[in-house]
Amino acid sequence: MTAAAEAGRAQPPRRDRSRPSAWRLLLNNRLAAAGLLLLALVLLLALAVPLLPLQPPDATAPADRLLRPFTEGHLLGTDELGRDLLSRLLWGTRVSLAVGLSATLIAAFFGSLIGLVAGYAGGRLDGLLMRGIDLVMAFPYILLALGIVAVLGPGLLNALYAIAVVNIPFFARNIRGVTLGLARREFVDAARLSGKSHLLIVTSEILPNVLPVVVVTMSTTLGWMILETAGLSFLGLGAQPPQADLGSMLGEGRKLLFTAPHVSVIPGLMIFLVVMSINLLGDGIRDVLDPRLKSGALARPSARTEVRRERVPPAPASGALVEVTGLETHFHVGREVYRAVDGVDFRLAPGECLGLVGESGSGKSVTALSLAGLVASPPGRNVGGRIDFEGRDLLAASDAEIRALRGDKLSHVFQDPLATLHPLFTVGEQIVEAIRAHQPLSRAAARARAAELLGLVRIPNPSARLDAYPHELSGGMRQRVSIAMALANDARLLIADEPTTALDVTVQAQVLKLLDGLRSERDTAVLFITHDFGVVSELCDRIAVMYAGRIVETGATEAVMAAPAHPYTRMLIDCVPVLGEPGRRLDAIPGLPPPVNRLPEGCAFAERCPRAEADCRQGAIPLDPLSGAAGRDRAVRCLHPVGAEAVR
Repeated sequence: MTAAAEAGRAQPPRRDRSRPSAWRLLLNNRLAAAGLLLLALVLLLALAVPLLPLQPPDATAPADRLLRPFTEGHLLGTDELGRDLLSRLLWGTRVSLAVGLSATLIAAFFGSLIGLVAGYAGGRLDGLLMRGIDLVMAFPYILLALGIVAVLGPGLLNALYAIAVVNIPFFARNIRGVTLGLARREFVDAARLSGKSHLLIVTSEILPNVLPVVVVTMSTTLGWMILETAGLSFLGLGAQPPQADLGSMLGEGRKLLFTAPHVSVIPGLMIFLVVMSINLLGDGIRDVLDPRLKSGALARPSARTEVRRERVPPAPASGALVEVTGLETHFHVGREVYRAVDGVDFRLAPGECLGLVGESGSGKSVTALSLAGLVASPPGRNVGGRIDFEGRDLLAASDAEIRALRGDKLSHVFQDPLATLHPLFTVGEQIVEAIRAHQPLSRAAARARAAELLGLVRIPNPSARLDAYPHELSGGMRQRVSIAMALANDARLLIADEPTTALDVTVQAQVLKLLDGLRSERDTAVLFITHDFGVVSELCDRIAVMYAGRIVETGATEAVMAAPAHPYTRMLIDCVPVLGEPGRRLDAIPGLPPPVNRLPEGCAFAERCPRAEADCRQGAIPLDPLSGAAGRDRAVRCLHPVGAEAVR
């Protein structure tokens, strides 16, 4: 990438740096916003009923019975007793909303209380409470509500109690499930060790984590409770004459459905609008409280990273297996733009291993995910550069071509195999699926191939291990299974994203030896992501050091390890302990990397660099080759590189 191109990108446009608020996220969802607007209008009318110039809702006028809508003095007409339908509709809506909301609050309070106690206490108390809840749920809820009203007697208040009671189990089971998972978490154990009482733990540690679930459950059940209350009133068990609510108005008008349909259609439409607006708003609230949707785009991540390239570099002429040129992957969160990968260049030849090194958050994993289009969109987006694989630009390929490429010629080994492997399927089933997705083999032939792959990655007794579930294997075994799946279709490029981080030293060495042997035997290129220079020195042919979304130094492993040119590379290597040098000083790198949505002008490492000068904070700094023998096939993004041999 040229210095001029980088200079054009050095100063991103100033953006609003505030995260999108819950209110803004809700309004981004058009259906939820429409539900909110409609519900607000209904609530405003219901609250303003006493102030509106309406006729008394219970005043009868037999001479004016069954007037049609838009009759003078009666906008919505009258019922069979001559009562004004508009007045009864608004007063009835007010009553129905009050009863539905009250029933929801009662059910939420007692149901959440039962769920919290059962989930936190566990044991016999949990069993006793849940068997009671199961007993209530054994009855159809509407029949149970009818039975409760039959015992208590008809009336709106009794209908409220009945609806609240039959919905308590719904809240109790939801909250109990969430609480059961939280009560075994480490932060709750820490609270117990600090001496907090059970009551204080539940109220201060668990309840705040449960509240979003309670809110979402309330927002999605309020509409049902209004419907259930209307149903009881429709049957004559709720509001009693002359009191009006939406259900009783619907019941009174059913016998006039053919002669005066407006008497039943109007309250029916109001029930529909109220329940629909509440459900739409409830879905919006649920989405707003989902942390995965904080990007402001209320949608699920797509199957492939969105591509909106503003700059497309020319095709490279090197003929490498993989050639990445000027790759830019940004995250759009609200009005913020996070430049996670900001102009990355590297190449890989067949059988070569490139180590991508850097601190956490430097952009290594996003770079790797970008190769296969696995960065979640929203909020991720490829906005520039190109990825040439076997001479094809993957950013210009179709979705079908990318799907065919994944797991076939391009495979990925992730850091945590327990999270990658499906817990409900055996490892054999998962490897067979990976094989048959790209090869027309029978199930028996694919299973035989899977056993062969497990033997290839040095798993003992591979035929028997095919029937094991992921949790039945050790960490090293699971990682070997992940490598076997990645090699199922003779991949040309294997991306290994910190595959040894969670393993002990012995197993780590075995996995590294396995990867090194496989790439030599199969001529497979490996992009190895790590933050450990010790691992890099054992496996990689070349190194690319990343910082703040850019590569700051690249070159042969031996040359970089022996004479690092960038101060950041030098400081990373100094952090690695050396066997046999107990007195070696291990200095941590001072400060923190800059946020990638507010990258400084010039060198991003300048604030932490002991060699930084005034010119380091001005303009764009290109990735230039080093001169001299030590600079062969090496490049560094630095104006004042380390070492006298690093002469530019």
